[in-house]
Amino acid sequence: MAVRKITEFPEKVLAEVGKAVTKFDKELEDLCADMFETMYDAEGVGLAASQIGLNLRLFVMDCEGVKLIAANPEIISTEGEQSSQEGCLSVGKVPAVVVRPQKARLRAQNEKGEWFEQDGEGYAARAFMHETDHCNGKLFIDQLPKMRRDMVVKRFKKEKNWK
Repeated sequence: MAVRKITEFPEKVLAEVGKAVTKFDKELEDLCADMFETMYDAEGVGLAASQIGLNLRLFVMDCEGVKLIAANPEIISTEGEQSSQEGCLSVGKVPAVVVRPQKARLRAQNEKGEWFEQDGEGYAARAFMHETDHCNGKLFIDQLPKMRRDMVVKRFKKEKNWK
Protein backbone atom coordinates (compact mmCIF):
# COMPACT_ATOMS: atom_id res chain seq x y z
CA MET A 1 0.00 0.00 0.00
CA ALA A 2 1.12 3.52 -0.72
CA VAL A 3 -0.08 7.06 -0.24
CA ARG A 4 -0.61 8.61 -3.68
CA LYS A 5 -0.36 12.26 -4.65
CA ILE A 6 -3.73 13.99 -4.69
CA THR A 7 -4.59 15.66 -7.97
CA GLU A 8 -5.73 19.24 -7.49
CA PHE A 9 -7.98 21.66 -9.32
CA PRO A 10 -7.70 22.65 -12.20
CA GLU A 11 -6.08 19.40 -13.45
CA LYS A 12 -7.81 18.14 -16.61
CA VAL A 13 -8.53 14.62 -15.26
CA LEU A 14 -10.86 16.10 -12.64
CA ALA A 15 -13.16 17.39 -15.40
CA GLU A 16 -13.21 14.16 -17.44
CA VAL A 17 -15.95 11.55 -17.28
CA GLY A 18 -14.26 8.43 -15.92
CA LYS A 19 -13.85 5.28 -17.97
CA ALA A 20 -15.70 2.18 -16.79
CA VAL A 21 -13.82 -0.26 -14.58
CA THR A 22 -13.68 -3.54 -16.52
CA LYS A 23 -10.95 -5.53 -14.76
CA PHE A 24 -11.66 -6.75 -11.26
CA ASP A 25 -8.33 -8.24 -10.23
CA LYS A 26 -5.47 -7.97 -7.76
CA GLU A 27 -4.32 -4.75 -9.41
CA LEU A 28 -7.71 -3.14 -8.69
CA GLU A 29 -7.64 -4.39 -5.08
CA ASP A 30 -4.15 -2.90 -4.64
CA LEU A 31 -5.31 0.39 -6.17
CA CYS A 32 -8.27 0.52 -3.78
CA ALA A 33 -5.97 -0.17 -0.82
CA ASP A 34 -3.76 2.74 -1.94
CA MET A 35 -6.84 4.94 -2.31
CA PHE A 36 -8.02 4.16 1.23
CA GLU A 37 -4.53 4.84 2.58
CA THR A 38 -4.34 8.13 0.66
CA MET A 39 -7.82 9.16 1.83
CA TYR A 40 -7.04 8.41 5.49
CA ASP A 41 -3.66 10.18 5.25
CA ALA A 42 -5.42 13.30 3.90
CA GLU A 43 -8.15 13.00 6.58
CA GLY A 44 -10.88 12.63 3.96
CA VAL A 45 -14.02 10.51 3.97
CA GLY A 46 -14.05 9.69 0.24
CA LEU A 47 -11.61 9.60 -2.65
CA ALA A 48 -12.24 9.09 -6.35
CA ALA A 49 -9.70 7.68 -8.79
CA SER A 50 -9.59 11.00 -10.66
CA GLN A 51 -8.28 12.57 -7.46
CA ILE A 52 -5.11 10.53 -7.83
CA GLY A 53 -4.87 11.20 -11.55
CA LEU A 54 -6.65 8.10 -12.88
CA ASN A 55 -9.54 8.48 -15.30
CA LEU A 56 -11.67 5.66 -13.84
CA ARG A 57 -15.24 5.39 -12.53
CA LEU A 58 -14.08 4.33 -9.08
CA PHE A 59 -14.20 5.68 -5.55
CA VAL A 60 -13.61 4.57 -1.98
CA MET A 61 -15.42 5.93 1.04
CA ASP A 62 -15.48 5.56 4.81
CA CYS A 63 -18.14 7.83 6.26
CA GLU A 64 -20.61 7.48 9.13
CA GLY A 65 -20.26 3.71 9.33
CA VAL A 66 -20.44 3.21 5.56
CA LYS A 67 -17.13 1.88 4.23
CA LEU A 68 -17.12 0.75 0.62
CA ILE A 69 -15.47 0.50 -2.75
CA ALA A 70 -17.65 1.68 -5.63
CA ALA A 71 -16.72 0.86 -9.21
CA ASN A 72 -18.97 2.17 -11.99
CA PRO A 73 -21.20 4.01 -9.49
CA GLU A 74 -24.58 5.51 -10.26
CA ILE A 75 -27.12 7.24 -8.07
CA ILE A 76 -30.41 5.44 -8.69
CA SER A 77 -32.68 7.45 -6.39
CA THR A 78 -32.64 10.47 -4.12
CA GLU A 79 -35.03 11.97 -1.61
CA GLY A 80 -35.29 15.18 0.35
CA GLU A 81 -32.81 18.01 0.61
CA GLN A 82 -29.97 19.08 2.88
CA SER A 83 -27.76 22.13 2.83
CA SER A 84 -24.36 21.88 4.46
CA GLN A 85 -20.67 22.72 4.22
CA GLU A 86 -18.80 20.60 1.71
CA GLY A 87 -15.12 20.49 0.83
CA CYS A 88 -12.86 18.44 -1.39
CA LEU A 89 -9.33 17.10 -1.11
CA SER A 90 -8.72 18.29 -4.69
CA VAL A 91 -9.79 21.84 -3.85
CA GLY A 92 -7.68 22.21 -0.71
CA LYS A 93 -10.64 21.39 1.54
CA VAL A 94 -11.90 24.96 0.99
CA PRO A 95 -15.55 24.63 2.07
CA ALA A 96 -18.76 25.99 0.66
CA VAL A 97 -22.42 25.33 1.38
CA VAL A 98 -23.87 22.90 -1.17
CA VAL A 99 -27.45 21.66 -1.47
CA ARG A 100 -27.64 17.88 -1.86
CA PRO A 101 -30.32 15.19 -1.37
CA GLN A 102 -30.92 14.05 2.23
CA LYS A 103 -31.06 10.41 1.12
CA ALA A 104 -29.43 8.65 -1.82
CA ARG A 105 -29.29 5.10 -3.12
CA LEU A 106 -26.04 4.08 -4.77
CA ARG A 107 -25.64 1.22 -7.23
CA ALA A 108 -22.09 0.09 -7.95
CA GLN A 109 -19.73 -2.85 -8.22
CA ASN A 110 -17.36 -3.93 -5.48
CA GLU A 111 -13.71 -4.84 -6.01
CA LYS A 112 -14.76 -8.32 -7.20
CA GLY A 113 -17.18 -6.94 -9.80
CA GLU A 114 -20.33 -7.86 -7.85
CA TRP A 115 -23.17 -5.35 -8.13
CA PHE A 116 -24.66 -3.96 -4.92
CA GLU A 117 -26.95 -1.19 -3.74
CA GLN A 118 -26.35 0.92 -0.65
CA ASP A 119 -28.56 3.51 0.99
CA GLY A 120 -27.05 6.61 2.55
CA GLU A 121 -28.58 9.40 4.58
CA GLY A 122 -27.19 12.75 5.66
CA TYR A 123 -23.41 12.92 5.41
CA ALA A 124 -23.18 9.47 3.75
CA ALA A 125 -25.69 10.53 1.04
CA ARG A 126 -23.64 13.69 0.51
CA ALA A 127 -20.48 11.58 0.10
CA PHE A 128 -22.22 9.25 -2.40
CA MET A 129 -23.22 12.27 -4.48
CA HIS A 130 -19.85 14.02 -4.18
CA GLU A 131 -17.79 10.98 -5.16
CA THR A 132 -20.14 9.91 -7.97
CA ASP A 133 -19.88 13.47 -9.30
CA HIS A 134 -16.07 13.02 -9.43
CA CYS A 135 -16.61 9.91 -11.57
CA ASN A 136 -18.75 12.07 -13.88
CA GLY A 137 -16.10 14.78 -14.22
CA LYS A 138 -17.74 17.21 -11.80
CA LEU A 139 -16.42 18.94 -8.70
CA PHE A 140 -18.55 20.19 -5.81
CA ILE A 141 -17.78 23.74 -6.90
CA ASP A 142 -19.66 23.02 -10.14
CA GLN A 143 -22.82 22.83 -7.98
CA LEU A 144 -22.33 26.42 -6.79
CA PRO A 145 -23.64 29.67 -8.23
CA LYS A 146 -20.91 31.38 -10.29
CA MET A 147 -20.11 34.08 -7.72
CA ARG A 148 -19.74 31.59 -4.87
CA ARG A 149 -17.71 29.24 -7.09
CA ASP A 150 -15.36 32.10 -8.01
CA MET A 151 -14.90 32.93 -4.31
CA VAL A 152 -13.97 29.31 -3.47
CA VAL A 153 -11.51 29.14 -6.39
CA LYS A 154 -9.98 32.48 -5.35
CA ARG A 155 -9.52 31.26 -1.76
CA PHE A 156 -8.02 27.97 -2.98
CA LYS A 157 -5.54 29.85 -5.22
CA LYS A 158 -4.64 32.14 -2.32
CA GLU A 159 -3.92 29.16 -0.05
CA LYS A 160 -1.70 27.69 -2.81
CA ASN A 161 0.00 31.05 -3.36
CA TRP A 162 -1.08 31.06 -7.01
CA LYS A 163 -1.45 34.30 -8.91
